Amino acid sequence: MTAIIEADHLTIRFGQVTAVNDVSLTVEKGEIFGFLGPNGSGKTTLIKALCGLLAPSEGTGRILGMDIRKDAAEIRRHVGYMSQKFGLYEDLTVAENIAFYAGVYGLDAKRAEERTHEVQKLTGIAPYMKRRAGQLSGGWKQRLALACAIIHSPEVVFLDEPTAGIDPVARRALWDLLFQLSGQGVTFFVTTHYMDEAERCGRVGYIYLSKLIAIGTVAELQRLPEANPAGTTRVEIETANAAAMLDRVRGMEGVREATIFGRSIHALAETDRLGELRAELPQARIEAIEPSLEDVFVTLTYQIMEAAR
Repeated sequence: MTAIIEADHLTIRFGQVTAVNDVSLTVEKGEIFGFLGPNGSGKTTLIKALCGLLAPSEGTGRILGMDIRKDAAEIRRHVGYMSQKFGLYEDLTVAENIAFYAGVYGLDAKRAEERTHEVQKLTGIAPYMKRRAGQLSGGWKQRLALACAIIHSPEVVFLDEPTAGIDPVARRALWDLLFQLSGQGVTFFVTTHYMDEAERCGRVGYIYLSKLIAIGTVAELQRLPEANPAGTTRVEIETANAAAMLDRVRGMEGVREATIFGRSIHALAETDRLGELRAELPQARIEAIEPSLEDVFVTLTYQIMEAAR
């Protein structure tokens, strides 16, 4: 496979603040790469550096083989970027927004017309071309933002929390578009806070406090030794009122962490104390489970927080 996006020991500082700390990763052609992390962890800063909008303090990166330090202007001709907030012109119509971005990316009149028809068909936005962008619903705004981000047929698209604040149906529709484009060879780098979206990605990276602490497929992350500490078992506890039982479970000897997961509790417990756990909760069904992606990231985060104390 061909590496389309590469970060090589990338570090970005703002004065005394290190926003991205020694991050290395690669994304292959046609891959949808998910990038997760709490707010302020460095996700957007890394995207801006890879797009050639920020110069790294140390290390470097490449997009389509082009160096982000030396070839920033050329890189911007080959990538699309959709920010986490709707960044288009709300007083302009859908058609005017698309035409504006076609001009920004230097498309001639013939190519702009061709691509406008293509993105209309892809996104389904044709019925709204004369409507002002500010009058669109959240889901249609995101479709318009995607249309503008890909109007120049980029080979790489960076999406920064593209589905934040839109309904589940609109989220599903947007992801269907991403899969369609991915199948055509477009490479996506997507930040999200939604675990179900992360699980749709080919691989996932997790950044915390500016450091990339895990990367791999969902299955690989679930099997990480750090997410499955020696001598522990992750269990699902099904009980009549999980919310009411949560504090009790957290206070039991040998329970390292516990949280509500749907109508049950997911807990990480010391294996040799599982008998005591079952004895304390005789009415509950307690079964060993594989960690969810959320379980993995929470466990990794707790370990870092504990080590920093």
